[in-house]
Amino acid sequence: MAADDLTTPLGQNVTKKKTLALPIAAPQAIAGAFGLFLAIVVLWALVVDDPLGGEPMEIVSTDLRTAAGPKNAEGPSPLPETSTGPHRYDGPAPSAAQAAASAVSEPPAAAGHTVTIIDGSSGKREEVRLPSPSDAKTAVKTAATNPAKPAISANADPRLVETTRHGAIPKVADGARPADVYAKPVNAPATKAGAPRIVIVVGGLGIAASGTADAINKLPGPVTLAFTPYGNDLDRFVTQARNNGHEVVLQVPMEPFDYPDNDPGPQTLLTSLAPDQNLDRLHWLMSRFQGYVGIANYMGARFTTSEPVLAPVLREAAKRGLIYFDDGSSPRSVASQIAGANSLPFAKADIVLDAAPMPADMERAFGRLEAVARDRGMAIGFATALPGTIDRIAKWAKAADGRGFVLIPLSAAAAKPKA
Repeated sequence: MAADDLTTPLGQNVTKKKTLALPIAAPQAIAGAFGLFLAIVVLWALVVDDPLGGEPMEIVSTDLRTAAGPKNAEGPSPLPETSTGPHRYDGPAPSAAQAAASAVSEPPAAAGHTVTIIDGSSGKREEVRLPSPSDAKTAVKTAATNPAKPAISANADPRLVETTRHGAIPKVADGARPADVYAKPVNAPATKAGAPRIVIVVGGLGIAASGTADAINKLPGPVTLAFTPYGNDLDRFVTQARNNGHEVVLQVPMEPFDYPDNDPGPQTLLTSLAPDQNLDRLHWLMSRFQGYVGIANYMGARFTTSEPVLAPVLREAAKRGLIYFDDGSSPRSVASQIAGANSLPFAKADIVLDAAPMPADMERAFGRLEAVARDRGMAIGFATALPGTIDRIAKWAKAADGRGFVLIPLSAAAAKPKA
């Protein structure tokens, strides 16, 4: 080390590095880039005639006058139906007579008219011929004289089926009622003729395939299974359930208090709809499968408290020979009063077994159900098709016989209508 290194003051004789200085400041560079971007946008707007900014569009001509000669007389092929499940329906479609009247009121055209469709990106034009009023009249007449006949499930007694535009729905025929024909017998030994009886209804089936299969196979036959109108293979699941000895109930989605935040599903019966609209929806729901002894509410805390909207639905159920089951979720339901006034077989759950689905809570719920059965001779419990719930019901059912109870299907507990 040189002596100068020790005696030279700190910071002296140090070679300073030259820094590169930008000709303009950073804020000025950012402002310049932003100005250039705005200039490009303005120039694009002035040069390119595209008010939608490049968004794909389709232009349809509103000129309904008859064209001299359509290029494509048959028009494009109709799109295939891709629906695999139910869709929401907002009311009954017009009848054939109304459709025909509407068709007649259209301005006459001998050969129909065309609509020109222009592809906004390529400029390609295509003329599509729309049917004339005479074509519409012919179509309505053909539909009225040759109605489509949907296939009837093997679960249905052909005598008890009415064909509607939605499909097959139950009816009473020659005094035979679906509630009686589709009912399962009570298999109670003679030694337990006076034993307290218990009904268990498990709902929410049909949506989850695994849970539905578990309920069908794990639960004993006297347990009644309630299916929602949604899901795939409903008819197959209902067939399996009935073959295993279960009675089947159709759950009808009804409006809850927090609708539409809490939406039961397509075709929900609503307090805002007219009675004929709700009945049309009810027919759609009834046509999803056959072989059920009755209908039950699916949600519906608001709907079941309103007599003006619930009464037509229950009268329709009575007319079609069905049972109505109230799952007991709404203490304000007026279903029992309406059912009694319309000779409708009726049953209501005394205990919701999985209101709190914890094992200890369900244990107490079963205890209350047994207490009601001993006190009144019969009790009804309702539960949803959760895996833990199904396993708990199956376990309880195995021990119920040893405790002196008889498990029976829903039809055996429903109050019968007056003669």
